[in-house]
Amino acid sequence: MANKRYSDAASALDGLLFDGMQICAGGFGLCGIPERLIDAIRDAGVKNLTIASNNAGIDGEGLGKLLRTRQVKKMISSYVGENKEFERQYLAGELEVEFCPQGTLAERCRAGGALVAEGKEVKNFDGQDYILERGIFADLAIIKGWKADESGNLIFRKTARNFNQPMATAAKVCVAEVEEIVPTGS
Repeated sequence: MANKRYSDAASALDGLLFDGMQICAGGFGLCGIPERLIDAIRDAGVKNLTIASNNAGIDGEGLGKLLRTRQVKKMISSYVGENKEFERQYLAGELEVEFCPQGTLAERCRAGGALVAEGKEVKNFDGQDYILERGIFADLAIIKGWKADESGNLIFRKTARNFNQPMATAAKVCVAEVEEIVPTGS
């Protein structure tokens, strides 16, 4: 069985990061974000990242740390209104942005993991056409949980439930930062 516990965030991400990768990042605003994993990604220096996340953090906090170090090439987000560096890079043409409504973003990430509707653009239900979004499937998901057991099962708490769960399914590999490890079966 693969190791599911690491002494620090850098060890958990060792061998997973590469330039140009796509990352799904959990959290809502600055609540429930994987802070230590974001710091480890910053410190690793990987660049040209595409990040799908509810938001882009704020200046110097959350994903704003990766924007400040210019490691992000593209953001797929529903809200970016409190980050001046994001605004500056976007207006200067230095950052690609794909705005996506919040519920649609969560569903695209969940669907990416489920591989739902791949390659389809329009579906007709009872005479009504519906536009389908492509699922977002990333190379890596970074999330924050409240508790985990030794098998890697997670419990989310409060606002950490909103974007951490769909992001967890939307990637080849998921790395979670947790507050507590409990014995399996507890």
